[in-house]
Amino acid sequence: MERSISQLERRIAAIKKRLTALGELRPGSLSMQYNVCGNASCACKASPPQKHGPYPQLSFTRKGRSTTRFVRSEEIPQVKKQIQNYATLRALVDEWIELSTELCPARIEEARKSSPKR
Repeated sequence: MERSISQLERRIAAIKKRLTALGELRPGSLSMQYNVCGNASCACKASPPQKHGPYPQLSFTRKGRSTTRFVRSEEIPQVKKQIQNYATLRALVDEWIELSTELCPARIEEARKSSPKR
């Protein structure tokens, strides 16, 4: 089903509005990690080991660099919201691109039809 130019423009305008309302953005994923410390007599070095944790950790890649950061337990809801906002941003931008690839040729075709023939 082909959409009209006005339908495409309305949808793109709605996407732009949603983008401005997103709030804080953070790429990555949150996971729980167990660690081993440097104390040779600690239970984490035993057999079998009793590792420390779990600790919440944020992992992400930005500009080709992988990064991990520990997150405080009380910050988890905020970080999850930031990650969700980032995922929403990516989905909205992808949709905008799809709509634009439909809109641009439609505008060219409309201009071609409305211009005087040579």
